[in-house]
This record gives sequence, C-alpha cells and structure tokens, in this order.
Amino acid sequence: MKILETKTAPNPRRVRMFMSEKGLLDKAEFVEIDLQKGENLTPEYAARNPMKKVPVLELDDGTCISETMAICRYFEESYPDAPSLLGDTPLEKALVEQWLRWIEFSLSMPTGMCFQHTTGYFKDRMNPIKEWGEECRTMVEKFLHFLDKQLDGREYICCDRFTAADINAFTSVAFARVVDIRIKPEHSNLQAWYERIKQRPSAQV
Repeated sequence: MKILETKTAPNPRRVRMFMSEKGLLDKAEFVEIDLQKGENLTPEYAARNPMKKVPVLELDDGTCISETMAICRYFEESYPDAPSLLGDTPLEKALVEQWLRWIEFSLSMPTGMCFQHTTGYFKDRMNPIKEWGEECRTMVEKFLHFLDKQLDGREYICCDRFTAADINAFTSVAFARVVDIRIKPEHSNLQAWYERIKQRPSAQV
C-alpha cells in the first residue's frame, strides 16, 4: 500500500497518528506530495483523487481511497484486532462520530479556511478572501472555548479513552499555530489535554 501525503499538512498527520496508534505504520509506503509546487494538480495525481487533495491511500490492486476519515475507517475495519479508535459499542461509535463532525465543521475546516484565506499560500489557484479567513479564525477561537469546557474533569474528549476525536482535534489545534491561533491561558483544561496528547508516540510521527 501507499499513502500519498504532505507530511506538514494536518489531514495526512491525522492518518499517520491513526495508523501509529493501531501499530500499522509499517503497512504502507509514504510518498511525499509537494502541494506548493502543485504536484497534487497533475493528471497523474487527479487519476488517483479527482478532488486533488491529500492524503490518498493506494491499495496494492490500484484502488484509491481519498478523504481522511474514509482512510481511517478502512484501517479500523481491516485490522479489528488493533486498538479501536472509532468506538466499540453502538454508543461509543455514535459519540465518536458526533465529535468528529463537530471537530471537522467547527475546528478543522475553519482552521484550514483561515490558513488559505489569510496567508495567500494558494493564491495562484484560488481567490483568497481575507475577511472570510478572519471570520473563520473567530469560529475556531469559539470552538476552543467550547472544547475547554468539554475537557473539564476529562482526560479525553469522549468515551473516557483515546479516540480519533482526540487525534483530529489535536492535529487541528497544532496546525492552527501557523495562523497564530493558540490555546488561551484561561483554557487550562484544553492545555493540559494538548500536552497529554503531545506526549504520545503517535504525535511524534
């Protein structure tokens, strides 16, 4: 198998952390794609993922799977003996999915939009709207406050254990630093959680 990724981008980092937690990093070859040079825009790459995003999982038979959580779901279902990260019981699966949705729409996506619309990193292929980027910054800051309250008295975001919700939130909070969004001093629960996750071996890959 191959994982086509950009190592510094948050979505590929989610997949690597997920695979690391399940002990699967040695199952795939990781191929670096240079987004700034537009290597994801080539016809060859588009044949693997017509949305031209990273990461992409390419199976041995040539089948390609795009979208971070689709890739994670593939590994979760393919290796059931590895630690589960998407929930065991119906309730756990529902709670993890709930938090994945909240994190995606209120943290990960607006962080990405803030980056794209305020830095000009992709100005050669999109029309950055700085005002929208700043509005997304506000959305992220509000969600960090919400997340801090959720973590009051909790080690992890949900299910009383480490799940993909922690992975997705951690990688998004870490990436937000590139647009100068940081955990505020008053968010002590969120800061403590972040430091705990940061110490996990999967956060180093």
